[in-house]
Amino acid sequence: MRFRAKAVDFTCIEQFTKVVSIIAKMTQLCVLRLTETKLFFILNDKVAKGGIWCEMNASNFFDEYRMDGVGEDANEIYLEVTPDDIVRSMKTAHAAKSVKIKLTKKFSPCLTFEIELASKTGQSRNVVHDLPVNVIGRKLWNEYKEPSVPDFDVSIHMPPLKSVKTVVERMKNLGTYVEVSANHSGEMRLRIETEHVTVSTHFKDLEVAELDNGDSQTQRRDMSTMYGAKVDIRRLLLFLAGQQLHAQRIVCNIVDERVLHFYLIQEDVTMQFYMPIIHQ
Repeated sequence: MRFRAKAVDFTCIEQFTKVVSIIAKMTQLCVLRLTETKLFFILNDKVAKGGIWCEMNASNFFDEYRMDGVGEDANEIYLEVTPDDIVRSMKTAHAAKSVKIKLTKKFSPCLTFEIELASKTGQSRNVVHDLPVNVIGRKLWNEYKEPSVPDFDVSIHMPPLKSVKTVVERMKNLGTYVEVSANHSGEMRLRIETEHVTVSTHFKDLEVAELDNGDSQTQRRDMSTMYGAKVDIRRLLLFLAGQQLHAQRIVCNIVDERVLHFYLIQEDVTMQFYMPIIHQ
C-alpha cells in the first residue's frame, strides 16, 4: 500500500485544516478512507456518538495525489485515525510553502506530515509529524459504507448557523436536551422543556426541499405538522460551533422522533452528520 499527497496552495491547506477541525470537534476517532480520487472521513457509530460522512475531492485540495491500495480489484486504503492529531500537525502549516502527507512504516504504520516552512533567511526548513494509524483489513470495509438515507418526514434549509448557535447557547443554561423540529411551511423550531420552564424559538420562511414522488396523499399533507427529534444540547453546540466552512447549503433532515441528519454542501466537500437521538 502506498499513499502520497502534496498541497502547495495556502487556501487548500487552510481548507483541509478546517474540515478536519470540524470532524475533530465531533469525534476522537474515525476512519480515513482513501480512493483514487477522493478522501473520506467516516464515523459510523450512530447510536453512541452519531454518524459522520465527509467526502472530499482530492484534486480540490492537493496538487499531487497518488494512492495504491491493496489490489487492482480493491484499490482503496482504510485507516483508523485521530482527527485531533491531524489538526495539531496542521497548526504548524500556517504560511507553509507545502504540506506532504505520506503513509509510512516507522515504529508502526503512520501518516507522516512533512511541512515545509520558509525562514527569514530565505532557506526552507521542514517539520515532520509521524501520526500512528491502524490499517483496517478488507473484511471490515463493509462497515464503512456510505450511510443509507431514509425517507425523511421533512427536509428544510437551515437558517444562518450563527443565529441558531446564539439561541442554543442561551438554551443550554436551562436544560440538557433540545428538540429540533420543522414543518412543510418552512418553519423550524428549537424548543427546550423542563419541569419549570418551556422555551422555544421559531425560524420562519425557510426553504423546504419537497420530494416529488407523485403521491397525492403527500401533496395533501398538513403543512403545519411539526416533525422533530430531541438531542443532547451539547452535541448540537459542538456541531454548530465547528462550522467554519461557510457551506453553500445546509439542510436539516428529520424523521419524527427517530433521525436528525444535517447535510452540508460546498463546492469541494460534502459532510453528513447524524445526531444521536434522545428517547424519553
